[in-house]
Amino acid sequence: MTLILASTSAIRRQMLDAAGVDYSALKPDVDEDMVKARLSDEREIASELAAAKALSIAGEWVIGSDSVVTVDGRLFDKPRDRTDAVEHLRFFSGQPMELTSAVALAHNGEVAWQHAETARLNVRPLSEQFIAEYLDAEWPEVGYTVGVFRLEGRGVQLFDSIDGNHFTILGMPLLPLLGALREQGLLTS
Repeated sequence: MTLILASTSAIRRQMLDAAGVDYSALKPDVDEDMVKARLSDEREIASELAAAKALSIAGEWVIGSDSVVTVDGRLFDKPRDRTDAVEHLRFFSGQPMELTSAVALAHNGEVAWQHAETARLNVRPLSEQFIAEYLDAEWPEVGYTVGVFRLEGRGVQLFDSIDGNHFTILGMPLLPLLGALREQGLLTS
C-alpha cells in the first residue's frame, strides 16, 4: 500500500523517517485562510486543516497534519517576513502559548481517523537583543513555523517551561498516528 504525507514540512518528514515509516510526500492544496475564517476554536481549526490537507491529495492512504498557535486568545499565522516575526516574538514574550497539532489519515478520499493534542509552552520574557540575535541565527527557517521557533534548534531558548508531548510540539502527534497506521495494517504490529 502506498502512504502519502500531504506536507512539505521538513520536521514532519524527519519524524516519519526516524520512525521507519515508508511514505512519499506531496504538497497539499488547501486554502488555510478560508478554514480559519469560518472556525474559531484552535482545536477545530487544526483538525479541519489536517483533514483538508489529507483530502487534498489523491491516494489510497494520505496523512495530513497542521498546527496552530494561540497566545492570549489570538490565533497566529506563520510570519509574513522577519519584521512580522519580531512582532510575534514581542507579543509572545512572557506569555503562555498554546500549540495545537492535529493529524488525519484519509483512505480513498475519506477521513478514516483523526487526532489532536494541545501543548502549553511558557514563553520567558524576551529582550529586544535576544529577539534580534535569535532571528539572526534562525531566520529564515523559523519563518516556516507558526510559533516562530524550532524546538529542535535554538527555539528551545524561548521557553521557561513546556507541558505537552514532544512530537505534538514539533507539529504532528506521532505516537497516535503510528498506532493508527498499525491498526490499518500500514505498519507491522
